[in-house]
Amino acid sequence: MTQAPRTPRFDGADHYVATDDLKLAVNAALNLQRPLLIKGEPGTGKTMLAEEVAAALNMPLLQWHIKSTTKAQQGLYEYDAVSRLRDSQLGDERVKDIHNYIVKGVLWQAFTANEPVVLLIDEIDKADIEFPNDLLRELDRMEFYVYETREMVRARHRPLVIITSNNEKELPDAFLRRCFFHYIKFPDQDTMQKIVDVHFPTLKSDLLAQALQTFYEVREVAGLKKKPSTSELLDWLKLLLAEDIPPEALRSKDSKTIVPPLHGALLKNEQDVHLFERLVFMSRTNR
Repeated sequence: MTQAPRTPRFDGADHYVATDDLKLAVNAALNLQRPLLIKGEPGTGKTMLAEEVAAALNMPLLQWHIKSTTKAQQGLYEYDAVSRLRDSQLGDERVKDIHNYIVKGVLWQAFTANEPVVLLIDEIDKADIEFPNDLLRELDRMEFYVYETREMVRARHRPLVIITSNNEKELPDAFLRRCFFHYIKFPDQDTMQKIVDVHFPTLKSDLLAQALQTFYEVREVAGLKKKPSTSELLDWLKLLLAEDIPPEALRSKDSKTIVPPLHGALLKNEQDVHLFERLVFMSRTNR
């Protein structure tokens, strides 16, 4: 009697700091054979997770980046009727075979791959509200019908589907029921230090400690329209190193009386910059 193939297991990655809860979520999705729905603040590594899981499990990665105009059908296939009409007018022999005008989408590629793949559906909440519902059957049954060629496309191997959302709009209940859900919390200071260590292993401890303190103080400023994220912290640290900014330049007797150097890496709109400048001015005038 042949044994069923062993379910792969995600135990973390060299270039990605995954919490125990996140590793459990990935493995739960693998065992349940359900899509993994990942939510969290922008910049918390949702997209990178799929890349690192694919690398760690030695599986190919297929990516479908969703836009506001994306339709579910595009993930399955598209029939290029315009090209077929043009070729027929030119007398091209290709028009005799309709398969020449079927453009395979990312789901078709994932279903017919010779080995299991990781399929990333990135920022699903950007699409129309009906988009998730339009994929229910395909993601549930791992098959779809091609009307133009009258064929059923079935998955040779069930892909690990990772779906990300920035919570811009609510997802339908029917869709949520078919997913395993995980919310990536914003990293605490200890976890953030591990993330920084992966990207900047030689960063001096005094600069890192002061930069992290300043970063979290900026995030705590009341009224910020957009709090800086992990990716913005990494950009800021890269600039601090490039410009050789000393830790002393980040210090102040009162954390609210200094605008961080190179703050354009952290504060991404004029409203937040003006808010921070007003707080600095008020703090200085009240001394």
